[in-house]
Amino acid sequence: MQLRYNFRLYPSAGQRESLARAFGCARVVFNDGLRMRQDTRDAGLPYISDGDLSKRVITQAKKTPERAWLGEVSAVILQQALADLNTAFRNFFASVTGRRKGRGVAPPRFRSRKDNRQAIRFTKNACFAITAGGRLRLPKIGDVPVRWSRPLPSDPSSVTVVKDACGRYFASFVVETSEEPLPETPHEVGIDLGLTHFAVLSDGRKIGNPRFLRRAAKKLRKAQQALSRKQKGSANRKKAVVRVARAHARVADARRDWAHKQSTTLIRDNQAVYVENLSVSGLGRTKLAKSVHDAGWSQFVGMLEYKATRYGRHFARIDRWFPSSRLCSACGTVAASMPLDIRSWSCPCGAVHDRDVNAAINILAAGQADRLNDRGARVGPGPVPAPRGEALTHPKPHTRQTGISIH
Repeated sequence: MQLRYNFRLYPSAGQRESLARAFGCARVVFNDGLRMRQDTRDAGLPYISDGDLSKRVITQAKKTPERAWLGEVSAVILQQALADLNTAFRNFFASVTGRRKGRGVAPPRFRSRKDNRQAIRFTKNACFAITAGGRLRLPKIGDVPVRWSRPLPSDPSSVTVVKDACGRYFASFVVETSEEPLPETPHEVGIDLGLTHFAVLSDGRKIGNPRFLRRAAKKLRKAQQALSRKQKGSANRKKAVVRVARAHARVADARRDWAHKQSTTLIRDNQAVYVENLSVSGLGRTKLAKSVHDAGWSQFVGMLEYKATRYGRHFARIDRWFPSSRLCSACGTVAASMPLDIRSWSCPCGAVHDRDVNAAINILAAGQADRLNDRGARVGPGPVPAPRGEALTHPKPHTRQTGISIH
């Protein structure tokens, strides 16, 4: 499987200038290609192929006085910029025609020099290398110091140099890794994600929600207020913008580090991990949007998924419409309705449930049932004659629950 390894770069002043030139050239090539395809479409001309676009935007453009400076950077990063444009168009066409499932993909947009993130990509054709002294050698840029936090498992196939909003530089290596199966364990876990507790496990454990954004709200507010008082276009405003970006970067870095640690622990301790397939994008349009995005559920679940593949564990998502909160884990009775303010409830069978723990137990059971079903085992009970007058029932629309546990 392919993984990305990110490392911090510390370019010198001259190297930062060369990187800025490379970012600008890649951006101009991308925008020229996009503009050329838009102009041909408006003129009713045939779609320009990838090869012809490369000849016009790069090869022929270098021979003109207006674009002669494109030869000052590596040709590989220009080709990769066009490759990104071609991929964006293919994804857009596949989405419009229905070949690509999921959310719709918008057409490519022009890149701005004011974008928070600037990036260029070098492939093996660019002959980038890691020197004996541990520096990253980039063509027409030089040997850039790298802070190696861990060794690369194999030779990288490409490296992307990224400059983020707060002026930090990173090298993102794409490497091919083999699976590293962990020793098998009999434990399996179901996870119910929430807001009061970030995660509630089927064994009753509860992982608190760190709320990184909420905790940093005071510092962020002061930084934003200081930014709003600066005159537009001034040097002090540019410094204030960087301070705001650094404050947000600290929050994002802390959230990512915490999610890595929690996901690694869960994958290491359990042979199978099951989690509910929440609609984070839908919840992001509600009044809980700030708390939902602060929790970082999508990032956490994505880490669980790729780490399970890497370490030989089983990972599965449970349908969000599964009534995990309303289903009694003891007898299987489904409650008619359950508002979010009800945190514990009693079943007619006599069982008393913590809403979140009960949901995690049901998620675990549903995941195990689906896994057994994949192996050909029977999941549900055998056929039973239906009682008179109850051969067919339909759920009431107003009693249908989402199965999403927001606490």
